[in-house]
Amino acid sequence: MDVREAAAALRDARVADGYYWIDGVHEPAPTPPDFVYLRRVEGGEWEVGTYERGVHQPLARYADEAAACAHLLRQLT
Repeated sequence: MDVREAAAALRDARVADGYYWIDGVHEPAPTPPDFVYLRRVEGGEWEVGTYERGVHQPLARYADEAAACAHLLRQLT
């Protein structure tokens, strides 16, 4: 699964748009005050975490995009 497929799976599961952020794929506007995120970080890894009060809090990093997407889906469904 890639990030576009993860976004589609979250839409299909009717997860509210403001609950998650996937860099370059699903970036709600205006930016919600808190959400679960998936983003690519330096070194090419994928990071899943939470964003609250203006601070990113990483939960896990993955070398594999599919593993990061699976983590995001577990957090939200």
